[in-house]
Amino acid sequence: MDYKKAVQSRRTFAIISHPDAGKTTLTEKLLLFGGAIREAGSVKGKKNSKHAMSDWMEIEKQRGISVTSSVLEFLYDGYHVNILDTPGHEDFSEDTYRTLTAADSATMLIDAAKGVEAQTKKLFKVCKMRGIPIFTFMNKLDRQGRDPFELMEELENLLGIRSYPMGWPIGMGQSFSGVYDRHNKKLELYNPENPKEIDVIQLTGPDDPKLDEAIGDEGLVSQFREELELLDVAGDEFAPELIAKGELTPIFFGSAISSFGVQTFLEHFLSLSPAPTPRESSKGLIEPLENQSFSGFIFKIQANMNPAHRDRIAFLRITSGKFERGMSVKHVRVGKNLKLAQPTQFLAQSRSIVDEAYAGDIIGLFDPGTFRIGDTLVEGDNFEFDEMPHFSPEFFSAITVKEALKHKSYEKGLQQLTEEGAIQLFKTYNRFVEQQIVGVVGVLQFEVLEYRLKHEYHVDIQLERLPFSFARWADGPTEAMEAFKKTQRNLVTDRDGRIVVLFENEFQMRTAIDKYPEIKFYENSFIKSKS
Repeated sequence: MDYKKAVQSRRTFAIISHPDAGKTTLTEKLLLFGGAIREAGSVKGKKNSKHAMSDWMEIEKQRGISVTSSVLEFLYDGYHVNILDTPGHEDFSEDTYRTLTAADSATMLIDAAKGVEAQTKKLFKVCKMRGIPIFTFMNKLDRQGRDPFELMEELENLLGIRSYPMGWPIGMGQSFSGVYDRHNKKLELYNPENPKEIDVIQLTGPDDPKLDEAIGDEGLVSQFREELELLDVAGDEFAPELIAKGELTPIFFGSAISSFGVQTFLEHFLSLSPAPTPRESSKGLIEPLENQSFSGFIFKIQANMNPAHRDRIAFLRITSGKFERGMSVKHVRVGKNLKLAQPTQFLAQSRSIVDEAYAGDIIGLFDPGTFRIGDTLVEGDNFEFDEMPHFSPEFFSAITVKEALKHKSYEKGLQQLTEEGAIQLFKTYNRFVEQQIVGVVGVLQFEVLEYRLKHEYHVDIQLERLPFSFARWADGPTEAMEAFKKTQRNLVTDRDGRIVVLFENEFQMRTAIDKYPEIKFYENSFIKSKS
């Protein structure tokens, strides 16, 4: 295939939302339209043996939540689509934030009854910082929700983004009758008796008498026309250049659970969303279309995707060039050449060997312990991509293994879960007896840690919560650091041996900052290390 055509056909995006907005359902319906699966799973029905395709981890199937990002790939109408499905729960924000670095655009899913929620705001900020296009899907229109104008106003007031509705709903909840496509002048009729059966009627415009006949409710039609007129007069104009900058979000209305509006969204999204975008690096901007030598970065590592084989997969986002199975690349951090022999592409846990892939694609590399999150792989000149976002943990526990005979498996499990970014592991400094401390961004991560160590490594652990709320990486002149290490309590080291101070509260932290002016306290430690 022609290189430029192959790259321009790629669409790599993430779906962001607050928990329970319907993200996993939307993901599965997109896969369904792409022919990647025959039947969508149900994350709600506990009696039902089906589970969400993207929720492949056993704990996800049991809890009905997503706790790790997954990659889902399919072809649709000449496009090669890569969906990065991320955890909605705020306790897994760090995994989500890192995954967003591999996306070129984002779909923001909003529950029409609840509007913009806390986690959506956080994730939107990350997308906004990166300046990526954001597409909005207002979900659950078949339930009673808030006024669409009110939802648009909330997008502007809470998120600071203007919006352009690509379609407009007729009714809501029990009176929901369909959505009018403003661009294609089509009416999609909603059938509550059989939601999967969607009639599409071509119109000459909103005043077409066929609309009155199809809806059959004079009051609803009259209200719809008034709202559309208001939208045309007072609403924002359609501006593809503002959409591309992430300054204007196109809005789509529908119901993911009944598939209504999903295909329309997908088709508009594919035509408006960007092909693979440039990435900043130590040698400047890497343009996918201009740089045809291979480069990519590791944004995620996942252990035990196939528990039977105890394997570990590093997720690589290809940023430029063409990947071919068996090619040799340079691992920049360690300065060694690697042969990439068995790359895989994904449908969540399922995978297949891939012979070639292009900029924008996500491939999985077998990882015997070679990779770290943030690593750059290149063909040709050495350079590194910008560092990954990294959160300071807010919850801490001392961790011990219950059975001493399982210590080897315990250490392996801790190391692998640390390397995939599921936890941060610290060791006490200047103590007679060394203690291991686990730091996480959200408390649910402790539960996942305990579960995964037990089920993937057959190890039982004891967690004892510690009173700390802040971790700060400390650095300064050698003499000042030596004096600091002798006097400061609650010092630990991270996996690279760097000094970290744990504080119980902000007052404690401010006191230390004032007391040691020569020491710099950093909220973040870059994931890339020089080791």
